[in-house]
Amino acid sequence: MKKIVVIPTLNENKNIDILFSNLLKLDIKFDLLFIDDNSKDGTRKKIIELSKKNQNIKFIFRKKKLGVGSAHKVGINFAYKKKYKILITMDADGTHNPKYIPQLIKLNKYNSIVITNRFLSKNSIIDWPISRRLLTKIRYHLINYLLNIRYDTSGAFRCYNLNIVKKKDILAAKDNGYSFFWESIFILHKKKYKIHEIPVDLPYRKIGSSKMKLRDIVSSLYYLSIYFFKNLFFKIK
Repeated sequence: MKKIVVIPTLNENKNIDILFSNLLKLDIKFDLLFIDDNSKDGTRKKIIELSKKNQNIKFIFRKKKLGVGSAHKVGINFAYKKKYKILITMDADGTHNPKYIPQLIKLNKYNSIVITNRFLSKNSIIDWPISRRLLTKIRYHLINYLLNIRYDTSGAFRCYNLNIVKKKDILAAKDNGYSFFWESIFILHKKKYKIHEIPVDLPYRKIGSSKMKLRDIVSSLYYLSIYFFKNLFFKIK
């Protein structure tokens, strides 16, 4: 089946070559779509260079930072428009190991969406700074408690079966930032799509710096609070 890997980028020049090299090691045929939010570190130049050597590499360059959730929506729209059947999304920062992609695709045959879970493996985030580990675990338990779900919903490393999942159901998630990830899983869960999780090791970023800022965390908590009360009183469907 026709497959595509979608990778949003923002100043990931030093990670692109490593990631692409690891993707090439996979014995799987797929296209690769980079969605860049106006990187200033040479990321775009690197992507263009790779695309000239590899016909399966495509890219969309945006004029400014519009949010990681927004980038995923662009990739999802592209995948449906071009009639891909399998869509894999992942980060470019080196934390998402392409070695899990074959497993994601294999399990995707029997599920609507397969997502990765950092909490099914005891030592998955063992090398993270204590503060980031604590924040991630609090977010994980808070989302699951407030929305009454059990998934690791905030990760971007996923595989969608586009033969099953309707575009309007994925894009029903309104947030254009980090909350897109848990919001989209919550909606797909409510619509009874079959969601499967696999355990992954998620090493801390080695090159570059995280794009998540304090304002993103505050904004996500606010959005989650509003969403919780909206679901509590109006029952989101």
